[in-house]
Amino acid sequence: MFEIYRYTRSNQSLWDDFVPLGNNGTLFHLRSFLNYHPRGRFVDHSLMIYKKGKLFSVFPAAEKIIDDRKYLISHPGSSVGSFVVPENLSIADSLALVKCLVAYAEDEKFGGIRIALPPNLYQRRLSNYMDFSFFKNNFNYLKRDITSILFLERSLDQTVAKFRPSHQRSIKKAKNKGVVIHRSDDFRSFYSILEKNLKIRHNVDPTHSIEELKKIHDLFPDRCNLFAAFIDGEMIAGIVNFIVNEDVVLAFYISHNENYKEYRAVNLLFYTIFDWAIESNFKIYDFGIFTVNENPNMGLGRFKENFGASGIFRDTIELIL
Repeated sequence: MFEIYRYTRSNQSLWDDFVPLGNNGTLFHLRSFLNYHPRGRFVDHSLMIYKKGKLFSVFPAAEKIIDDRKYLISHPGSSVGSFVVPENLSIADSLALVKCLVAYAEDEKFGGIRIALPPNLYQRRLSNYMDFSFFKNNFNYLKRDITSILFLERSLDQTVAKFRPSHQRSIKKAKNKGVVIHRSDDFRSFYSILEKNLKIRHNVDPTHSIEELKKIHDLFPDRCNLFAAFIDGEMIAGIVNFIVNEDVVLAFYISHNENYKEYRAVNLLFYTIFDWAIESNFKIYDFGIFTVNENPNMGLGRFKENFGASGIFRDTIELIL
């Protein structure tokens, strides 16, 4: 039923034209996004799946050695992966698609498949057909993290009505202390705040280098933005948003200067971003995960809940071949 071919760079336009038409295509599935990584960083093994001579699905992936086994994994340059599928996907095609992937991986001598699934709410038309088909073909959960989702109402006032009183007070406090919020292209100042914050809290570095982050913004100026908070012209906090698709905005980086934490700038930042997102007709704001290897950061989870957010799964699944 299906024919699978390995992606080549000559297929980039065809791939990127297809992704926005899919039921679950995101910024992270685009080759123009994945290709910001330098050549040689990953062994790309992305796949294009055809049905009756027409492109039916794409699957961004790479090769990786894990525990001395060669795995086919969701592309490491992306937060989420898996198949981009048509909006009218049938259960029969779902099952056949996964069977075809497994057969391909076996033929190519892979020892396993590992897939980072997008949250269900990244779909235009909600469907669990692919999840069902993966598990029908003996995939198992490797880990289940939780991402915080806020459904944006039709107006900012209606959205703010879902905030806990403590967050509403924090917004007023930030305004009274003179915090000013506006869009900024000064990613370098934000990155300095981010680096220091991550070192203090987790002793880790940001996922992207400053050059990579600026390159993503240059490639997608309409889909990657920075909202920043200022006191007397000094940046004290910021949030980098990625527009995932026509309905969803994801907070990819959130950070503040610890010396100004009492100013509650992050609360006012989110308030301002929600106003922009509602005016831009987005429906969902994804705050990102607050779990690390299934262990919740309770304080971070509570902070997001206080905006009216709730948690949904962001799953990673695996099949040992």
